Amino acid sequence: MEKRSVTVAAVDWEEYERAARDAFSAANTSEELSDVHVSYLGRRAALPQALREVRDRETGRALNALRVRLEEAEREAARRITLRQLKQLDETLDVTLPGTPVRRGHLHPLTQIAREVEDIFLGLGYEIIDSREVETVWHNFDALNQPLTHPSRSHRDTFYVDAETLLRAHTSTGQIRTMETRQPPLYIATIGRVYRRDTPSPRSTPNFHQVEALAVDHNITLADLKGTLMHFVRAMFGEERQVRVRTSYFPFTEPSVEFDVTCFLCGGSGCVFCKYSGWFEMGGAGVVDPAVFENVGYDPEEWSGFAWGLGIDRIAAQRHGIPDIRMFWENDLRVLEQF
Repeated sequence: MEKRSVTVAAVDWEEYERAARDAFSAANTSEELSDVHVSYLGRRAALPQALREVRDRETGRALNALRVRLEEAEREAARRITLRQLKQLDETLDVTLPGTPVRRGHLHPLTQIAREVEDIFLGLGYEIIDSREVETVWHNFDALNQPLTHPSRSHRDTFYVDAETLLRAHTSTGQIRTMETRQPPLYIATIGRVYRRDTPSPRSTPNFHQVEALAVDHNITLADLKGTLMHFVRAMFGEERQVRVRTSYFPFTEPSVEFDVTCFLCGGSGCVFCKYSGWFEMGGAGVVDPAVFENVGYDPEEWSGFAWGLGIDRIAAQRHGIPDIRMFWENDLRVLEQF
């Protein structure tokens, strides 16, 4: 105890404060200020050492007050040095020169295409509908007249959450939910992400975007579907792009068709991308099956309609000449900056 008291009493604290203030005032750079801090307020300086050794209240309060005054003197010196540095910078910096340009971002090419698709449908008088991505088996399969033996119901083709819940395999689920709550006439388009257990390839990915159109009214025929489809393709790809419609089968439409456009890469002559057919498949379509109308409470004797869907990713690939749709998901700026 006596040794600690002698250590505290052995220092002339008034002289200590005067010397510290003079040192802070004389510091002209951040490095000099740091050296002064180490000398008077650092861990091994006399004041911090004395504060650790002092035991009586009065001495402790006096030394703490001294420490506060010196810290304020240090802050004042730091402000002075900073202002001097800024003044020197102002003298060397020409503020009239243009600054470094900030690069602006833009919408992802898939988002750009999706918005253009929306504009085309809005121009036709359709309503854009958004729907949930986690769906029930009923809305994804049963309501769409999908047989229990259909391979798409397999766990190898669909992402199941549990026995009754899954990640939607198509945006047709939004059409079912809309028809369950609204009466015809109905003209809607649903756009969003869908999920399938597809092996990634230049033509497919497990997660992709889809757009589906549904029209329900009196006396709608396959000719109405073909006219709407041709208008959409020409608006999206231009008048010079050829379109092919061929018969097919889907559980939710009868009759059913698939439609293709000429391959952008070979112009229809045949290449690896189009499997040497000259055509690139865009999606399926057809007249709504009466069983689907019955599932949502519509009278198939009174109402008729058509539905068709295609992949946004494939539209973007055809539109921009991208040979591999996986490039849209890799976030390579060398690709994305082109759009």
